[in-house]
Amino acid sequence: MELSNIIFLFFLLFLGYLFNFLLLNFKRRDFNFLLDNQFNKPQAFHDQSTYRTGGLLIYFLLVFTFLYFFFYKNIFLIEYISFCTLFFLLGLIDDLKINIRPKFRLIIMASLLVTLILQNELYIEKTGLEFLNYLLKIDIFALFFICLCFLFIINGSNLIDGFNGLLGIHSLIIFIILFIINLNNTSNDFSYFLFCLCLIILIFLNFNFPQAKIFLGDSGAYIIGTLIAISVVKTSILNSSIHPFFFCVLLFYLFFEVFFSFLRKIFFSKQNPLFPDSKHLHMSLYKILLKKNENKLNSNYKVSLYINLIYLSLITPAIFLMENGLFCRYYFFFLLLAYIYFYRILYKKL
Repeated sequence: MELSNIIFLFFLLFLGYLFNFLLLNFKRRDFNFLLDNQFNKPQAFHDQSTYRTGGLLIYFLLVFTFLYFFFYKNIFLIEYISFCTLFFLLGLIDDLKINIRPKFRLIIMASLLVTLILQNELYIEKTGLEFLNYLLKIDIFALFFICLCFLFIINGSNLIDGFNGLLGIHSLIIFIILFIINLNNTSNDFSYFLFCLCLIILIFLNFNFPQAKIFLGDSGAYIIGTLIAISVVKTSILNSSIHPFFFCVLLFYLFFEVFFSFLRKIFFSKQNPLFPDSKHLHMSLYKILLKKNENKLNSNYKVSLYINLIYLSLITPAIFLMENGLFCRYYFFFLLLAYIYFYRILYKKL
């Protein structure tokens, strides 16, 4: 690794800790608009006011990363800059307690995605399914398909956020795998950028896990979701030998958490699928753990450890067989069934 890259990593680390040190030492009454003190939300599992500044931290560090790549490597990461900036601002609106109705937020997200995808010319060329590959030759369907994929990943990131380290550790696993995949690629700058993302997530986790001094907030969850979505698309393009269904395996938890939740609310709970509830897999696991030890903090971070350890163990076989299309295709559907099986077990124990 070049000396300038090493120096920048230390600079990034210093900035991250300085940002949080300054914020956490300000008087809370001066920044109460950044505090999460809504304890009655269905997705709230904390009982102390906590700063929702994880998104600010991550975006702050990303800006310096973008500047470094532009001035020292002559690389303008326009797709990352445009997506992260707009979705950060959209999430920040909620973090500042400005309420936007769920259906309007979804419309705004879809509009942003259409504009950004057309501007950056991001498209999925291969899916691993012949009939879908044929449909992707139709421009309007190709646009609809990639927008839908981004919506699943971004909303999936926001949906699983809420427990200390759950989304942070999950995204770290994904970024590490993408980094390792791209190490053998000629685009060393992209693998280095992924390494920077891993470091940024680690800096955040230091203040969020096991005990949370800061939360991601919607802004942080949206940024992480967009970073994952763009990085997976770029990795797929740069590594054509990897079967597309491997990336489905890699993202199965984020995707299926949204998809399953949507169907569950419509057909079983008979409620609006856009409104939050407390019946997600990670919330059910938390309630079971809390019954056993009656320790909120202990149960909170154990949810993140258990789910991410299970996730890592489940996707590991696909990592070694990422070029085997037949295995990845059937293994993806096996993982969806495994999710339903685990959900039913937890649901029966409540």
